[in-house]
Amino acid sequence: MRVLLPLLLLALALPGCAWLRGGDNTEPPTELQDIEAGIELQRQWSRDIGAGSGGKFLRLQPVVDGGRIFAVDHKGRVMALEAGTGEPVWERDTDLPISGGVGTGDGLILVGSIEGEVLALDWRDGSEVWRARVSGEVLAPPQAARGVAVVQSVDGDVTGLDSATGERLWVFDRTVPALSLRGTSTPALVEGFAIIGQDSGKLAAVELERGLPVWETAISRPAGRSELERMVDIDSPPRIQGNAVYTVTYQGHVAAVEGNSGNKFWDREMSSAVGLGVDFRHVYVTDQDSRVWALDRRNGSAIWQNERLLHRQLTTPVALDDHVLVADLEGYLHALSRFDGAIVGRTRVTGDPVLSIPVVDGDTVYIYASDGTLAAYKISGL
Repeated sequence: MRVLLPLLLLALALPGCAWLRGGDNTEPPTELQDIEAGIELQRQWSRDIGAGSGGKFLRLQPVVDGGRIFAVDHKGRVMALEAGTGEPVWERDTDLPISGGVGTGDGLILVGSIEGEVLALDWRDGSEVWRARVSGEVLAPPQAARGVAVVQSVDGDVTGLDSATGERLWVFDRTVPALSLRGTSTPALVEGFAIIGQDSGKLAAVELERGLPVWETAISRPAGRSELERMVDIDSPPRIQGNAVYTVTYQGHVAAVEGNSGNKFWDREMSSAVGLGVDFRHVYVTDQDSRVWALDRRNGSAIWQNERLLHRQLTTPVALDDHVLVADLEGYLHALSRFDGAIVGRTRVTGDPVLSIPVVDGDTVYIYASDGTLAAYKISGL
């Protein structure tokens, strides 16, 4: 039997956590301190996307494509909005218990459900194109390119579906650990290949056309006596920059690998379940204690780290111009300087947690909170 642990529950069970020392169950979030603001995060618009995640630990990731932003709530409401204004374009109630976010590709909007159902909608008007079923719950957005929709389910299977019909084309099947975090890495599709992070701590590249493995690399190897100690999940999307693929594991390593071969350029110890962002110079990582790191893309050496937001359950960091953006468990959006990690801006999006990765498109960042608030922000100087 395989067990999936939400990250918050896992914090109560790991050795060294507070309850084992006779204290509180979890480390309290660091209280926010006054900052010397250097920029302003200006809200452009805000919309209500139904029920959000409904109090469930779901990262219902939105996506921007073709000047529109697409978002979904856990009850199956899918909305398309104009990215610049937030004005609705279309809306569809699918009546599916959605467990992953929104994916795109081949003119489709793709969502997956708790029951392993995958739904493809027409990008233009939200009309249903097809439905298909995969082998397990879908916690990451499906992705499509070159006629293939790629879906990773919690049982470790990666399924290739015909993006025109939903017919199953292939399955990439790997053994999964008995215990893992409740999460799944979103496949990254590039130049006819799917790059896949696995719960075993391995990163793999498979052919889109046939699902055949091209390479497979262990980013981290399980170590320790207990199943908890041996967890090395990759639950965040791989990031591709040039010919390098960047990824990070839980209780393991952050690494850069060569895209054609899977050979490592570098790696270093790091633990993260929420992932990393990349720009032209740095890799940005939110680690397990909500430290934010900037690493040199070339060799993984640390440029800076920020510890002023410890235990605030930060999102994956994203880069926007000269800033690094993260959101937290109390609905705050924080802007850090790309140069030294200092917090230079802050605003409150909502009073509820932000679990989804902030989405950057052009000069705008989009934040989707668990209460269903979707908001757009731009950065301006003071």
